[in-house]
Amino acid sequence: MVRPIGAETDKRYMIIMFADFLKRLTAPAPTQLPDHDARLALTALLVRVARTDGQYDAEEMARIDAITKVRFGLDSALSKALRNDAEQLETEAPDTVRFTRAIKEAVDYEDRVGVIEALWQVALADGERSQEEDTVLRLVASLLGVSDRDSALARQRVTP
Repeated sequence: MVRPIGAETDKRYMIIMFADFLKRLTAPAPTQLPDHDARLALTALLVRVARTDGQYDAEEMARIDAITKVRFGLDSALSKALRNDAEQLETEAPDTVRFTRAIKEAVDYEDRVGVIEALWQVALADGERSQEEDTVLRLVASLLGVSDRDSALARQRVTP
């Protein structure tokens, strides 16, 4: 599909793209996501956790960009574009329970453990460990099917 050009057309295209993506992600039997879709879903989850404490600042955005650059082998421009798309997707995504369960069905366990590690990096980006972020990370790990042990080990790997 050729992507139309123009600000208003781009906005409509993004709305249709996200609606289709969310429909596939939350289908009764989601299939394994293509790489781009998995990247988008996982980055949207990073954004969701970063926004949990009511503050979504430049440090957290930079941390998300750094994570996606390393994890997905992106350059700075592509990493920022992915985060921008993920921010929009996160706003339109269903509640965390449905969103993470859908990701669980569509993403391999090893990748989900890596996501928990990345989520801890984002949660700790501001140098503080908040109760809200801890609570959400415990919930997200559980919903992603990541064991408490693997989640704790992921946190330890990224804690300075």
